[in-house]
Amino acid sequence: MTETSALSHVDDQGRARMVDVSSKTATARTAVAAGRVVVGAEALRLVRENGIRKGDVLTVANVAGVLGAKQTSRLLPLCHDVVLQNVEIEFDLDDAAGAVDVRAIVKTEGPTGVEMEALTAVSVAALTVYDMCKSVTKDIEITGVHLLAKSGGRSGDYRRAPSQN
Repeated sequence: MTETSALSHVDDQGRARMVDVSSKTATARTAVAAGRVVVGAEALRLVRENGIRKGDVLTVANVAGVLGAKQTSRLLPLCHDVVLQNVEIEFDLDDAAGAVDVRAIVKTEGPTGVEMEALTAVSVAALTVYDMCKSVTKDIEITGVHLLAKSGGRSGDYRRAPSQN
């Protein structure tokens, strides 16, 4: 076996490829991801009061996050098209940090995981918060998009250490 063929997404000629999951057992799989959008005190107040001119930021970001999860395989070339059973987007407003915390929980039953779908959901929801708040401030930052946990599949369960959150 050549060094490049040991890579899961590279064939023996060094070309990128999608991994064949047809022989893998379908199992229940869940992934949880999180991220933060630092918008500042004024924009956060307007988000909380539903006073952003573009509309209800959290409702629109919720829908955008769900759509992002559903479009992951179209955005990331080597991702499989996964039938999602559930996508939940949660928001927490952190007044002390002037931030919107975004969390996505994605579930499926199939031969491959949904980590990328959860990360995409968080990213798209965060970008939507940014887009809707940019008329209030340009000092917005999306930070810390990361996987919190995953379950199911051959590689087993993963839970990010609390010190890393």
